Amino acid sequence: MRNSKSKRVLITGGAGFLGSHLCERMLERGHDVLCVDNFFTGSKDNVAHLLDNHRFELMRHDVTFPLYVEVDHIYNLACPASPVHYQFDPVQTTKTSVHGAINMLGLAKRVKARIFQASTSEVYGDPEVHPQREDYWGHTNPIGLRSCYDEGKRCAETLFFDYHRQHGLEIKVARIFNTYGPNMHPADGRVVSNFIVQALKGEPITIYGDGSQTRSFCYVDDLLEGIITFVEGPADFVGPVNIGNPEEFTIRQLAELVIDMTNARSSLIFNDLPSDDPKQRRPDISLAREKLGWEPKIKLAEGLRKTIPYFENLVRRGQA
Repeated sequence: MRNSKSKRVLITGGAGFLGSHLCERMLERGHDVLCVDNFFTGSKDNVAHLLDNHRFELMRHDVTFPLYVEVDHIYNLACPASPVHYQFDPVQTTKTSVHGAINMLGLAKRVKARIFQASTSEVYGDPEVHPQREDYWGHTNPIGLRSCYDEGKRCAETLFFDYHRQHGLEIKVARIFNTYGPNMHPADGRVVSNFIVQALKGEPITIYGDGSQTRSFCYVDDLLEGIITFVEGPADFVGPVNIGNPEEFTIRQLAELVIDMTNARSSLIFNDLPSDDPKQRRPDISLAREKLGWEPKIKLAEGLRKTIPYFENLVRRGQA
């Protein structure tokens, strides 16, 4: 029997990197969790340790199809989030963002649930404003190789705010910046996972471009603290709000730090920069500080120390 503070929480993409950590946090807070995933990029291994918890339920389902369940909060995280995966089937990626948003918003409207959208810093495109604030509308290519993800997420934001204005739905929209930590897919093509796996295997570290492009890396625990504070806070602050770490590093700096922390002898090799790859990425988190009292606490080196053992285990077992 649930206590009065316990909620029924639906997490789409719940077996993925962020989703699996969020499932753990919700269970720790005493909530009942329905984890929904189609396992395209998510893995049952990420949530296997939760299956014996009587408050946890795992369902194979694709959010491009309607879902009929009774829940109080919805965290919509379903969508491939790395170029390797979202460009594999770009039409399906757009459908996941757009049809998935429509289906989850329809569910939230029917059961009067509060709903969170995991949006992305990619809505800013290759920015002409730095750092990126929430009132910046972005500089995106609507017909490029990354558009299935960038424009799909932008359209999902549109849908969320229209449901909020038209139907009075309780929404929360966060723009997530580069996040890393255990449970990342070892072959997702993101720089943190790429660099760590290459270093652990003693392979050359592949840098696209000259390595001067920048990113801001947020450890998963910090990110989830911000998201949960946002979702469980007052209904009148709906976002969008940037959630990320404003400390900015060049890609080359990250590569050199990973080599140092893994005691690797990897060399650096440089390839052409992919189409529409952003040159700079750093969040302005003034709004999150003001409205949520939140800012990240974990420095990049500390976060990498928490992340590298996860990949060491995968490499040892031949899974990376």
